[in-house]
Formats: sequence, structure tokens, C-alpha cells
Amino acid sequence: MAKDKLRILLIEDEEMLANMYEIKFKNEGFELTKALDGAKGLELSKTIKPDFILLDIIMPKMDGFSVLKALKDDPQTKDVPVMLLTNLGQEEDVKKGKELGAVGYLVKANITPAEVVSKVKEELVKLK
Repeated sequence: MAKDKLRILLIEDEEMLANMYEIKFKNEGFELTKALDGAKGLELSKTIKPDFILLDIIMPKMDGFSVLKALKDDPQTKDVPVMLLTNLGQEEDVKKGKELGAVGYLVKANITPAEVVSKVKEELVKLK
């Protein structure tokens, strides 16, 4: 099977929101896999080998910062770009996310799903 669709892994514990993003990304021609907690997201990152990861911070089982650190420490996933998508908009959270290796930081309350898709596309263009 030709790998023509870019694979996005969305690690987000709010199912309604995750479903909304899934529809938006699929409509834009992406393949999206959802994980509803950090531990599952980490597991999926190794099996589906995504091209890009959207990661929430406040989640059950494992928070986003721990997931991000684990992704960046693992040779298998360290090069996958990760964008944080969260409601934590504090300066220190943004700084911590960037220090841990996130390529971007989006505050859910300030951005529409369509804007999230365009931010991901912008990042993917930069990485080519």
C-alpha cells in the first residue's frame, strides 16, 4: 500500500474533541489515529509510526509532558514532530514544552480545529 496519506497521532483524552479533530483531519486528507490517554498514545507512537503527533498535556495515566519526554528519549520516536495542543496557556508550560522538544504549542481555547489543521500543515512544510 502506497503511503500517500500523512499519518497523524492525536493524543487527547476528551473524546468529543478528539472525534472533532479526527473528522477535520480526515477531510483534509490525513490519516488520523486517536489515543485517549498518554500511555496508549506512547504505545501507538511505536506501532503506527506517525508523521506528526498532536499531544494534550492534562490526561489520565500519563500527562503530555511525560509522554513528550518519553517520545524524545526513544530513538524510534525522537524525530517525530510533536505539537502540544492544550488548555494550559501559562508561559512556563509553553517554555517547558519547547524545552522538551515540542515544535509548537497551541492553546485549544484560542484556536479552531481548522486552524489546528493549518498549523500542522505549516509545520509539515517546514520539515520537508
